[in-house]
Amino acid sequence: MEPKELQKLIDFIANSGLDEVNIETEQFKISTKRNSAVQTRVEQVYAAAPQQAPAPAAPAVAPVAAPVATPVAVESNLITIKSPMIGTFYSSANPESEDFVTVGSEIAKGKPVCIIEAMKLFNEIESDISGRIVKILVSNATPVEFDQPLFLVEPV
Repeated sequence: MEPKELQKLIDFIANSGLDEVNIETEQFKISTKRNSAVQTRVEQVYAAAPQQAPAPAAPAVAPVAAPVATPVAVESNLITIKSPMIGTFYSSANPESEDFVTVGSEIAKGKPVCIIEAMKLFNEIESDISGRIVKILVSNATPVEFDQPLFLVEPV
């Protein structure tokens, strides 16, 4: 299943109002439950092969090529950094680390502002503008949609 098809399916399920959905085919299995937060699990099913190696224990961090966060004018001089993909928003590299940015932080073009986990791949999102963070629009460890506003930035 292609990522765009998967996104459309997840959006359809999210907008359907159902609390739980399970879909299983020969190629994949999707299980979605809606509580206070939306949880979705997708498993790709393959035929067993003796040469198949087990999946790595820790997910890899993959840098995302620029331009990743598309700025769009919001109010007067503020610019919005939007999510370049669907996934889970993380404000720091790990729970013990400091946040990449906080309100009032100065950011530079190419500086990481957050991580978005998509399909067990951690994507470092870099700013393509320089400025000061005025507002953080999402909470840590929450799901985000494609093109969802993440930060308001005052350009310098």
